[in-house]
Amino acid sequence: MRVPQAVTIVEVGPRDGLQNEHAAVNTADKIAFVDRLSKAGHRVIEVSAFVSPKWVPQMADATQVFAGIARRPGTKYTALVPNRQGLERAIAAGATEVAIFAAASETFSRRNINQSIDESLAGYAGVCADAKAAGLRVRGYLSTCFVCPFEGPVDAARVAVISARLLEIGVYEVAISDTIGAATPGDVLRVLGTLSARLPLHQTALHFHDTRGTALANVLAGLDYGVTTFDSSAGGLGGCPFAPGAAGNLATEDLLFLLNGLGIDTGVSIDRVADASRFIETKLDHKLPSRYLQAPALNPKSEIRDPKSI
Repeated sequence: MRVPQAVTIVEVGPRDGLQNEHAAVNTADKIAFVDRLSKAGHRVIEVSAFVSPKWVPQMADATQVFAGIARRPGTKYTALVPNRQGLERAIAAGATEVAIFAAASETFSRRNINQSIDESLAGYAGVCADAKAAGLRVRGYLSTCFVCPFEGPVDAARVAVISARLLEIGVYEVAISDTIGAATPGDVLRVLGTLSARLPLHQTALHFHDTRGTALANVLAGLDYGVTTFDSSAGGLGGCPFAPGAAGNLATEDLLFLLNGLGIDTGVSIDRVADASRFIETKLDHKLPSRYLQAPALNPKSEIRDPKSI
């Protein structure tokens, strides 16, 4: 398979991870979590979301979290925004980049943001224009690119059309998202094959959930196709509060273990990410699902195998 020399990891644990947690994580602990992720070497960290606390209460302290984090030179500290009001709050808080979130499924769009796809894109055009005027880049998430929890399999052509529309309104990159973790490598190749006619690979990212255990296999498919930006969440935190049954995101440690084994540079320390995950795990009401965290520490000698013992 083809592998790139380097990959960019977009760390979404503090936002996409924590937004779906039942335990109330206090502001100081969120700040400490982000700071640990910064020390791990991440170049992009999605810190929080400027959304209504009525719908996503875990993100109610977004302004305070942004005010308290220690910013590492060279790291982008981003925020999710649903509208122009959210953008104004993100700018005031010092976000260095923002993200918007659309869907490839009409039903999911209405369940998630109470708008049709067309209505959401019309609103996001204003967000992109305002962000550009303020000197901020806008990233676009596109949910349900493979399977919708309400409508079933999603047409790859629809994903390509909506991705192209996101580029037209001003996003610099579209994160193609497997919102409920139902995609297989074959699905990834099928969607990327259709998408690549409308969206350059350097403007394509992949965002996988590991509900059915295929996230890393899907990453391999994406790498082989030429994608070099992947979202992940420390410890496998999170899911989607508006997608029934969606399990956690692809764990950053698991992704790093794979990429490190392939000799791909990320600039991120797996040990420091694991430290951040173990820290935030103590603030939750459950263990984190990362397989790397759950596995026993490797003894270098244990990797030298006797062929007779296999």
